Amino acid sequence: MDSVKSYVDLMQKIEGADKSFLLLYKSASQQSNCAYDNLGIAVKDKNGVPVYIADVNEVRDIHTQFGIDTVPSLLVFENGQYINTVKGCHDALFYKTLIDSAFYQAKAKAEGKTLKRVTVYSAPGCSWCNTLKAWLRKNGIPFSDIDVSRDERAAAELVQRTGQQGVPQTEINGQIVVGFDQPKLKELLEIT
Repeated sequence: MDSVKSYVDLMQKIEGADKSFLLLYKSASQQSNCAYDNLGIAVKDKNGVPVYIADVNEVRDIHTQFGIDTVPSLLVFENGQYINTVKGCHDALFYKTLIDSAFYQAKAKAEGKTLKRVTVYSAPGCSWCNTLKAWLRKNGIPFSDIDVSRDERAAAELVQRTGQQGVPQTEINGQIVVGFDQPKLKELLEIT
């Protein structure tokens, strides 16, 4: 993670980047230290996605430019434009997922592929669900995970759409794959 010294410095650094991130934090704050540490774990292997940090005790012009009034806040930029803020401290896996998603989007764009919208419907204790999610991660496919045991509405909608109660089920750009059907998943995800 590289430090940013001012708003102008930030804008120069993020210019030309498809996606970039800035953590605004306050040193000596427990929540900020939590976010800083977990983001640091997440970006160990950041794969070229720009991630910056700025301590609001030292850098006083960035948070005002974006209307940020609480820290820690992770600012998300796309093509040099501010698009979102993630407030508070999150675990390292949350931050890693955000950064990996940015990396996979850039990779797909460079390869001329369109990024697929992938949602996995799963339940705790489902070994095939865990196998499927591990396989998607191994193949660099970002996905959303919906736990149907906690989301009754999603479970009911899934049964209505597919006629199946079992998990895992994977939705790829609107198409459902029931179970861990690798050939079908590879076809829809364009994995060779």
